[in-house]
Amino acid sequence: MNESINRLKLVRQRIESACIAAGRKPEEVSLLAVGKRHPSEKMSTLHELGVKRFGENQLQEARQKQKELAHLAIQWHFIGAMQSNKTRPIAEHFHWVQSVDRKKILTRLSQQRPDGLEPLNICLQVNIDREPQKAGVDPEDILQLASYSSGLDNIKLRGLMAIPMVTTDLNQQHDSFRRVRVLFETLRNEGYDLDTLSMGMSSDLETAIAEGSTMVRIGTDLFGKRA
Repeated sequence: MNESINRLKLVRQRIESACIAAGRKPEEVSLLAVGKRHPSEKMSTLHELGVKRFGENQLQEARQKQKELAHLAIQWHFIGAMQSNKTRPIAEHFHWVQSVDRKKILTRLSQQRPDGLEPLNICLQVNIDREPQKAGVDPEDILQLASYSSGLDNIKLRGLMAIPMVTTDLNQQHDSFRRVRVLFETLRNEGYDLDTLSMGMSSDLETAIAEGSTMVRIGTDLFGKRA
């Protein structure tokens, strides 16, 4: 418990300091705890400490944790790459999907969202640095994908998610995050009611917050090294 308390305290301090440096309020930035390859017990401890949003990128692992933590009020985010044959359980068991990058996935998520549930919250993943090994829609195609999403009944477009190129060059970090923010603002100017800009992880959350992130996805600094 003490280790979790200390780790969470340090992450929250980093978020607060980054917000102050950027002239923003700390409450403008949400914390998404990424539990990949960490046991559900650690997630339960963080939940007890006030963390309510958890992200997973492997469906099988996520479903097991959801069963083990079903007694907790957790907001579940799917943040991994999706095969079309895995969309049904994602549509059925998650509150958010942050890694949508094509029309087929949007269509299936909408069609497979169960009746009686709120619309599935969606972030479109943009491959801002055009890295071939990463998922995400090319920047010039984001408007078309957003337009397509507006015609679907059971999803709600909330914003953009990005995983920029890994670099220690702060200028490059700022440039990548800035370009995501410009796309986000372009969509808002086109009339899309967006409120979520999911970017920034343990190694670069300060830069992401400086460039407008509203949600940082933190794994290692909250949970420690993965098994």
